[in-house]
Amino acid sequence: MNPGDRVRVDRADRTYEGVLLPSSTDDHLVVKLEGGYNVGVDRAEADVDVLAEDVYEIDGTDSTGADDDTGSEIEFDDDLPTISLLSTGGTIASTVDYRTGAVTAQFDAEDVLRAVPDLAGRANYRGRVVANILSENMEPPLWRDLARAVAEEIEAGADGVVVMHGTDTMQYSASALSFMLETPVPIVFTGSQRSADRPSSDNVMNAVSAVEAAKSDCAEVMVCMHASESDDRCALHRGTRVRKNHTSRRDAFETVGAERLGEVDYDSEEITFHRDYRERDETELELRDDLEEDVELLKFTPGMDPQFLDVVEGSEGLIIEGTGLGHVHTDLIPRIEDLIEEGTTVVMTSQCLEGRVCDRVYDTGRDLLEAGVVEAGDTLPGTAKVKLMWALENSEDVEEAMGTSLAGEIQERSVPWE
Repeated sequence: MNPGDRVRVDRADRTYEGVLLPSSTDDHLVVKLEGGYNVGVDRAEADVDVLAEDVYEIDGTDSTGADDDTGSEIEFDDDLPTISLLSTGGTIASTVDYRTGAVTAQFDAEDVLRAVPDLAGRANYRGRVVANILSENMEPPLWRDLARAVAEEIEAGADGVVVMHGTDTMQYSASALSFMLETPVPIVFTGSQRSADRPSSDNVMNAVSAVEAAKSDCAEVMVCMHASESDDRCALHRGTRVRKNHTSRRDAFETVGAERLGEVDYDSEEITFHRDYRERDETELELRDDLEEDVELLKFTPGMDPQFLDVVEGSEGLIIEGTGLGHVHTDLIPRIEDLIEEGTTVVMTSQCLEGRVCDRVYDTGRDLLEAGVVEAGDTLPGTAKVKLMWALENSEDVEEAMGTSLAGEIQERSVPWE
């Protein structure tokens, strides 16, 4: 039997049927099942029947399963724009390694084109790995690395940048680059909720739509992900107003408190924008990547012990997710005032998904303002944390900066838009 044969594998009380893939060892068989998943089986414990020979061509290997080192070449077309593909890891940057059957994150421009052939002919590509991590391991120093990499790509002539990023913390990274970079070209974050070896993977449509967005006239930081569960269009969200609102749906990302920035029609490749945006080449490239990392985000809940605030004592900044218009239990206010007097900048946001804080309506809010708490309008709590980290290092008046929309993070009015 050879890679590419259809086989039936019996092991103990389980039977697997599918296409045999190359394996990196002689001790294991790797089989791609009909549903798109791969399974590894101990060869010594399995009985194998070849059902059909050479039913599937395995790219990247010769007929014996050994690596074919002929590789692939990327041809540059002077008539096409140049798009830089930056990877930080995550599902979308992964491809199936047919030597092992595993999903790996080995990444360069050629890897992406092999994984997403539909990208060919749309642009010239440069590939670059900034990090190779699970997105929950993203940290502020990596935001700086990413911002600098994006700036370097733009300086080198990129007409747009696509950042491939894990979905769990994508909204934080998109916010960070929104504040750290003034950009003359589009910067588009995209990811995948489902890996490339799953038949329901969203990586192809998201990647293609992100490249189309990176070729557009919208010179902002955007997030490009499925607009619905169907494979028809991707939504474009402003980097400072987006939130992942579902753990696993392909259309997990939503713009909060406003209409989404735009959409990419997958079939026609037409991009429709619903809101005003900064146009390409409207501004010069500027990188301001200093961050104060000692900033925390705290969600107030009923019954919270005021001593819980001792954990953030000495921090440079604190974002509080208050209830409603921006409230906490009155017993917490004296401790918050102590933190402010000791030098911590305390900023109030709301845990409500829409609307803005207004601490002038009720006594609790007035007491918080009197204590020195700064209001953040309708800035999303996660965005507010990133913004405060940036403002503490880059703004002469932090309170004014937190109350001013610097990158579209604060809406002019909080009204229903649907």
